[in-house]
Amino acid sequence: MAEGKISIYTGTGRGKTPAALGTALRRASRGDSVIVILFLKGKGFEESEFLRRLEPEIKFFRFEKSDIPFDQRSEEEKQEDRTNIMNGLNFARKVLTTSECDLLVLDEVLGLVDNGILSARDLKTLLDCRKETDVVLTGITMKDELYTFADEITRMETEQFKAYN
Repeated sequence: MAEGKISIYTGTGRGKTPAALGTALRRASRGDSVIVILFLKGKGFEESEFLRRLEPEIKFFRFEKSDIPFDQRSEEEKQEDRTNIMNGLNFARKVLTTSECDLLVLDEVLGLVDNGILSARDLKTLLDCRKETDVVLTGITMKDELYTFADEITRMETEQFKAYN
């Protein structure tokens, strides 16, 4: 059985989500079906009028209820959203096991590993369900264990330059 490719966009620089969305746009423009699941972001991103116009070619999902980014939430709010995050991961598993799309983007899923919500092993188990679906993962840091199952890793690094007068 052919397996879908796993691409990872990681690093402290900006551009991981835009790169993943660029991949999604490219694939959708070729006629592929694309699902994007957003993790750890504040409410609003998936409600963008622009993103809504991309449907049904690209479908966006977010399961968390909080309006603010995960790292700015109180411990109580983080705990409340863990169940919602797990619902998002279960949805991702369903998408992969049923081959519901050609490309699945799991935006900021590596942050779930960083925050102890998901282990690297559990992420690998999830990705093993992928059959022919290609998967894009994003996140700032990447655990060493993840290198073993990625087909492609892109590191984002932002350099600051001072303008010369």
